[in-house]
Amino acid sequence: MNNEDFLFGTRAVIEAIKTGKTIDKVLIKKGLKNELFSELMQLLKENNIASQFVPIEKINRYTRKNHQGVIALLSPIEFDNLDYVLPGIFDTGETPLILVLDQITDVRNFGAIARSAECAGVHTIIIPEKGMARIGADAVKTSAGAIHHLPICKVPHLEKAVRFLKDSGIRIVAATEKGDKNYTSGDFTGPLAIVMGSEDTGISPNILKLTDEQLKIPILGKIESLNVSVSAALMIYEAVRQRN
Repeated sequence: MNNEDFLFGTRAVIEAIKTGKTIDKVLIKKGLKNELFSELMQLLKENNIASQFVPIEKINRYTRKNHQGVIALLSPIEFDNLDYVLPGIFDTGETPLILVLDQITDVRNFGAIARSAECAGVHTIIIPEKGMARIGADAVKTSAGAIHHLPICKVPHLEKAVRFLKDSGIRIVAATEKGDKNYTSGDFTGPLAIVMGSEDTGISPNILKLTDEQLKIPILGKIESLNVSVSAALMIYEAVRQRN
């Protein structure tokens, strides 16, 4: 991790929150109690910043300097609010093309997906707050800067976000080996959200139940699956092909 991706120390983190720095998550040593602890926790709550209590060893992996048991992981981007982004897409008169990422944990995969999405004109990427690769400097680099040009909505509950899309007239399509037909046979022409699952477990069952169609990418060789970033690019560009 790059040094500019985090800052440490209870007072430093408190000041960063007060000055409006974009903080992805705050890691706090389990059992931490000091005079600034209550103030920190109050600020985290007021500003809706995610926090996690972790063993001291995890914090020490970031720095051995005087962190006082508190590390703030910084985000290089401002996340967007889906409640505002979705109406904005409809207001442009364009047909929505949205990407939903269900717990993509490899930062390089996320960066590559974001790059393909931006090149293909995807309107926004939706990611969950938990269980997702952290968007730091490495993600920016891997995406070739694409994440600076693409709205990314981080949501507390991915299932609720997908329901919101459905209620808004967006068709939900899943890329999964469980699909009953090839992806080129799907209809990508209308308002659409493509769901991609995690590298190891795929799309979570609750999300899969909400999808309108489940499509597979044919595998003809001996390896059982494609890299998720390649699969995402194929799905996105099938939408581009059909719409053009």
